[in-house]
Amino acid sequence: MSTVLGERIEELRSDRNHGGNWMASRAVEALVDVAEQEAASGEELLQHLLSAGRELATSRPGIGAVAGAVGRVLAAAHREAHLEPEQLRQMVREEARSLIDGAGRAAASIAIQLQERLNDAVVLTHSASATVREGLLRTPPARVICTVSSPQEEGRAFAESLREAGLEVELVDDSAGPAQLEWATLLLIGADTVFRCGNLCNKQGTRGLAEAAAAHTVPTVVACEVIKLAPIGVSDAPPLSDDRDLTAPELIDCVVTEEGRFLPDEIAALVDRTPFLRDGYALLRGA
Repeated sequence: MSTVLGERIEELRSDRNHGGNWMASRAVEALVDVAEQEAASGEELLQHLLSAGRELATSRPGIGAVAGAVGRVLAAAHREAHLEPEQLRQMVREEARSLIDGAGRAAASIAIQLQERLNDAVVLTHSASATVREGLLRTPPARVICTVSSPQEEGRAFAESLREAGLEVELVDDSAGPAQLEWATLLLIGADTVFRCGNLCNKQGTRGLAEAAAAHTVPTVVACEVIKLAPIGVSDAPPLSDDRDLTAPELIDCVVTEEGRFLPDEIAALVDRTPFLRDGYALLRGA
């Protein structure tokens, strides 16, 4: 294992301050470094990439963006494994650059699609999603309520960044979050992973907020890039870490991606027409 790859895997395992998009970028950058290894053929270089990609993906198994991003690069490399090593390296560099650059465009597209929901809304959010932040900044709602999001309390910095941008923001303890849904008109959250079956994996506390939102007839909207979708069911996923929970599809009003808005039971169809998700996960699982 290269020094850079080992350091990146440890970084991903220990990080509790950044979201899925940041982790995905770091993982893809590590793959680009692995692609620089000496190899006698494109097939040999692909094997180096597959080995590294599987280690990167398993470093944070609950973060769909890491598996999705690594899988996309591996799927592209697998299709072109007949190339000479230097040509394959260049293809990996270009795919990685396209993926990282596209993350910003995806968030901007989601933000545009959230405009109608955010106009004059009182929004409750949890877990400091960068995608949610993009939407709130593009269409400032009437008020934002942020949970502290313990134990890392990333909600504090998130709330402050929104205030600095001119938004009216209230910061509340996680335990007080469900009660805020008596006044909120929208629960807007990001995603670590949305599974093919429509279940959402996100920071612990998300499920409780979604249950409270349903009790108050407040819609729960998930802002999620396609790269965070998983072409597997919850039963096929690795066990969740203690700081993550699952939210059932029936508690989610819709999932907003750069490809459009989808009901939870429509996620399977979106996954099925996104080849890199299917192919990438198959490679990661050794299929």
